Amino acid sequence: MEHNVVPITDQIYWVGTNDYETRLFEAIWPLPEGVSYNSYLILDEKNVLIDTVKYNTEHLLLEKLKDKLGDKPLDYLVINHMEPDHSGALTMLVEMFPNMQIIGNKKTIEFVNDFYGITTNTKIIAEKEELNIGSHTLQFFMTPMVHWPETMMTYEKQTKILFSGDAFGGFGALKGGIFDDEVDLNYFESEIRRYFSNIVGKYSKTTQKALKKLQGLDISTVAPTHGPVFRDNPQYIIDRYDRWSRHETDEGVVIAFASMYGNTQKMAEAVARSLAENGIEKIRMFHVSYTHQSYIINEIWRFKALILGSCTYNTRLFPHMESLITMLNNKQIKDRYIGYFGSYTWSGGAFKMLEQFAENSNLSSIGPAIEVKSHPTNEDIEQCAELGKNMAQTLRQS
Repeated sequence: MEHNVVPITDQIYWVGTNDYETRLFEAIWPLPEGVSYNSYLILDEKNVLIDTVKYNTEHLLLEKLKDKLGDKPLDYLVINHMEPDHSGALTMLVEMFPNMQIIGNKKTIEFVNDFYGITTNTKIIAEKEELNIGSHTLQFFMTPMVHWPETMMTYEKQTKILFSGDAFGGFGALKGGIFDDEVDLNYFESEIRRYFSNIVGKYSKTTQKALKKLQGLDISTVAPTHGPVFRDNPQYIIDRYDRWSRHETDEGVVIAFASMYGNTQKMAEAVARSLAENGIEKIRMFHVSYTHQSYIINEIWRFKALILGSCTYNTRLFPHMESLITMLNNKQIKDRYIGYFGSYTWSGGAFKMLEQFAENSNLSSIGPAIEVKSHPTNEDIEQCAELGKNMAQTLRQS
């Protein structure tokens, strides 16, 4: 197994890389356990590479290609997605294999020029067009806005492998195990959902269109560009993407709060206690100053109810809370319940901004909405408990 080249079939290989150096994916999302960039090599009468890797790991890809190709050429590079974590090795490959033809749709080829100034040896392919490379035939399916405008998927008709691009991918490096039957799926499911909610979730409508396009395919293996390759149960990951992009949720509540001196935290804890007393077991509670919004958004995508609480800071929401609701607006979450509370001393602001978010988000508001001056009184805490009780009853009846 030279340089961790992993066979998927006797002619198709995982030649991807793991990145432990990048700390923030897209300079936003934390990668405490790294991330994989999955690239796939098909050896046939014509040799094909499907997607590449980020520039900082291209030397590892080069070693693997040298091992498997030897003196043979790389005839085609198929680009399912042009984002630089998958096209970062493109310039190196063009230098190594000057006769290699770059395969992509019209928008992909435009991006190849935009990013790398490459205008030669490119081939534009269309919806369901096929490319025969010997004993294998590649068929291309356009899946725009999952999650860039040029994204597509490549289906190999003989082995029934779907090379799905960023769809069905997830955070986390592949630490020995490559396939779904080799890894801890409990860990990876959360990291795949975090990837979906952080990166793809905004494009749930176009994800649903892509899933419908795949319904007629017999898929033996789902091979994404991040995370595990699903060979044992490909329907597992397809079903989850379907569920998440429909905004289907579990019974549970996310409480996200901002508190400088503990007073707003007391309100959040009163709400949480009331939820528990009224039968809600899955309660996820986050202080927004100490938990990155990546993980909060992941849990919000999972559960049916969201409760937000914030102190006022310089006449506005506390900055980390304002950042969170800005991102939630961008993600376009829907089909959830929302409650909120705020606090202030010399100037209001937080409560009003939470109120505006709740109204503009088109989520179903559950009351009471509570605003407190300086320190919550016993009556304020009772109101917080009422919010928890009402949310719990709504969840259990829905």
